[in-house]
Amino acid sequence: MTTWTNKSVVDFAAGSNPIKKIQEDARAWVLKAMEAGWEGPPYNPMMIANLMNISVEPSYDIADARTVTRGESPVIEFNPSQTRERVRFSIAHEVAHLLFPDAFEETRHRGGIGSSRDEWQLEMLCNLAASEFVMPIGSLDVEEELDSIEEMMAARRRYDVSAEAFMIRIVKTSNKPIGMFCASPQKKEKDIWNYMVDYFIPSRLSPLIQIQGTEIPAGSAVYRCTAIGYTDKGTESWITGTPLGVEYVGVPAYSGVPMPRAIGLVHFSIEEFDRDPIRYVHGNAIEPRGEAPKVICQLVNDRARRWGGGIARQTARKYPDAELSFSGWISGISFEKRLGEVHFAQAEEDVFVSSLVVQAGFGPSNKPRIRYRALEEALAKVANFAVEKRASVHMPRLGTGAAGGNWTMIKDIIHEIFTGAGLEVTIYDLPPKREQMELF
Repeated sequence: MTTWTNKSVVDFAAGSNPIKKIQEDARAWVLKAMEAGWEGPPYNPMMIANLMNISVEPSYDIADARTVTRGESPVIEFNPSQTRERVRFSIAHEVAHLLFPDAFEETRHRGGIGSSRDEWQLEMLCNLAASEFVMPIGSLDVEEELDSIEEMMAARRRYDVSAEAFMIRIVKTSNKPIGMFCASPQKKEKDIWNYMVDYFIPSRLSPLIQIQGTEIPAGSAVYRCTAIGYTDKGTESWITGTPLGVEYVGVPAYSGVPMPRAIGLVHFSIEEFDRDPIRYVHGNAIEPRGEAPKVICQLVNDRARRWGGGIARQTARKYPDAELSFSGWISGISFEKRLGEVHFAQAEEDVFVSSLVVQAGFGPSNKPRIRYRALEEALAKVANFAVEKRASVHMPRLGTGAAGGNWTMIKDIIHEIFTGAGLEVTIYDLPPKREQMELF
C-alpha cells in the first residue's frame, strides 16, 4: 500500500482515502456540469472550469498547462499547439489541482516540476480527476467488441481523450472480469528503475484486490513499453499469485522521470486472454522486444539494390553494414530468380535482419505488386532460420504498403507457416497518430 506523504494530498484527504475522495469530488462537478447541459463526446473541460469561475487562456510560452493567480482569481494557461487530447487533458488536470485546499500557494504545472520525491502522488490524483472530467460517466458508447489494448488505443482517438481516461472508463463500464492499473517508474538504485503500481480500478465483475504500491517484477512486459503509445502483453503471476493475462501501454511520464508511466489491463479470466501465437503490439519492428535472438522481417522488391522506403529505410539508417551486405548479395542473383529469396544479415549479437524479395518491381501500379507464392517461400525460409537460431520473429504488417497486399491473406500465410513451426511472431503497428489542437 502507498504511504501518502505529499502535504497537499494529506491535507486534502483529511484522513480518508485520497483516491476515493478525488474521484468523488471530480464526479460531483461532472454531475453539476451535466445538469447545466454539458454534452459530448468530446467533453470540453472548460465547462467545469466555467462552473468553478476559472478563466482559461491560451499561451505559447508554456510547455503544457499551468495555473496562476491574477489578483484573487485563478487562471489556467495552456499551450494550444499541443494535440487536442493533450490540451483537453492538460486543462482538466489543472482544474483538478484547484480541488486541493492549497492550490493557490504556488503556480501549478501539469506533470509537476519535480520539486519533491512525492510530488507524483499529487500528480496521480490530478490525473484521476482529469480522467473523470474528459471521459465522464455515461460518455462511452462503444458498440463493437474491443478485444485488445491496441484496438482500445485506436478507438479512443474518436473521443479525443488520453489513454488513461479512456481505459478508466472502459473498465468501469465493462461486464467482463478485468481491471486497470497505472504504474510509474521509481528509482531503486543508481541506474535502475522499477515500476510501482500507483492505483488499481476494478470492473463490476473484477475481484477486489490490493496492489497499490506493489513493485512489478523485472520479467514483466511493462518493461518493454519503452515509449508513449508502445504496447506489449504477457501472462504474469505477480498480481494474484496465479497466471493472469496483462496488456500494457506506455503513457506520459511524471515530470523529471526519463521513463514513461504505463497502464496495465488485467484479464482475470485467463481463458479469455489472447492466446493467438501471433502478437499484435504498438511499436517499431526495428526495435524488437524480448531477450532471445530476434529476426526482423522486411519486404523488398526484386529490382532493389539498396533498401528503399518504409521500415527498410529505417533499417538502413540503423544497420548500414547490413544494407551493404544485402546490396552485394542481390547483385549476384539474376532478376528472374530473385522472387522468393531471403537475405539474412546479423545486425547485432542477437538481432538478424531478413530481407524478403516478394515484390515485383516498384512504383505506381494498377495491380498489387506483392507475389503471394514468393511470400510463402520466403517466410518458410525465415521460419527455418528462426528455428535454427531459436529466435523469435518480428515484422510490420508485411506487404500492406506499396506492395498492395491483402492483410487477411498475408496473415493466414503467416499463421500457417509460423504456428506450425512453434515460433513466436510479433506484428508491430505504429501507435495511432494524434491530431493537432484547434482553439475552442
